[in-house]
Amino acid sequence: MSIQVIHITGARPNFPKAAPVIRALDRCHVRQQLVHTGQHYDERMSEVFFRQLGLPEPDLNLAVGSGSHAHQTGEIMNRLEPLFQTARPGLVVVYGDVNSTVAAALVAAKLGIPIAHVEAGLRSFNRSMPEEVNRLVTDRLSDLLFATSPDALVNLGNEGISATNVFFTGNPMIDTLLANLHRFDVAAARAQLSLPERYVVATLHRPANVDNSGDAAELVKALHAVADQTPIVLPLHPRGRDSLAGAGLFLHPNLRVVDPLGYVEFLSLVRGAKAVLTDSGGVQEETTMLGVPCLTLRDETERPVTVTQGTNRLVARENLAEVVRGVLAAGPPAAGWPTPPLWDGRAGVRIAEVIERFVGTH
Repeated sequence: MSIQVIHITGARPNFPKAAPVIRALDRCHVRQQLVHTGQHYDERMSEVFFRQLGLPEPDLNLAVGSGSHAHQTGEIMNRLEPLFQTARPGLVVVYGDVNSTVAAALVAAKLGIPIAHVEAGLRSFNRSMPEEVNRLVTDRLSDLLFATSPDALVNLGNEGISATNVFFTGNPMIDTLLANLHRFDVAAARAQLSLPERYVVATLHRPANVDNSGDAAELVKALHAVADQTPIVLPLHPRGRDSLAGAGLFLHPNLRVVDPLGYVEFLSLVRGAKAVLTDSGGVQEETTMLGVPCLTLRDETERPVTVTQGTNRLVARENLAEVVRGVLAAGPPAAGWPTPPLWDGRAGVRIAEVIERFVGTH
């Protein structure tokens, strides 16, 4: 029997978004195939997620590995084209904003295969970010656009995308978080790293923070100023490791740098933190659901709903230590955080219902 849906995943942020959709489509008896491009290929950045999230083993791993944006995107396209030509799926589903996302969308569009984009409409309005370019191109090519927040609906409408193609479904990454909430063991995370009750977590990898030696030096200076106040745990992405190390990242005794963590281990650590310092998009959403103050070291965010809900703040490097001091003094909010609409654990089901109807009529 022919494949109705092919899912394309490639990098760590894709996996928790894809898992609820694949699971819901399986219950609908939709014939589907999972392709892992291998954009993230380290066991801690990739395979561990399949085990922990209950994802089926990929039907195909393209093993493209790392490289420049052009090389990586082109290599993914080269390897996907014969697959799509042979399988001729009824729909290609892509996730997020990584190079695998836009590469799959370009190949599918040129072959006349419909595309669904999960997490459509997010915008930072900063085209110097490679992810922003990927989002814009993917949304322009997509036939089904699944929005995770109201601001995404506004963005798509402003860009002239027909409302009949857009579906407000909520956030499937939050489905995964809520389904695994009982597994996030703060005590175990603290014990494993010998942490005190008060600590913060950092995740930093964006080019604007780590690529340039001057930016890396400023970032390290800001982190050391925070580490003067409280221990920091930094699961360090391979990107930027050399530049941050060269700027003296490892020299502060209160800053613990560890290898990337699995999904459960990382969110267990985040759940117990007094604050999270990040430049990651997904972490802004996860902290919103876990009730942990988030300080985002960027000038803008494509997740403004986390800022308007009051769970996230954009912070400059030079102000970071002062802001952290205030967060630590204030303590947790008495009534907890508000959560964005439809972040209720059923986004995967809503997405699957639309996809099932679509492939059943095309």
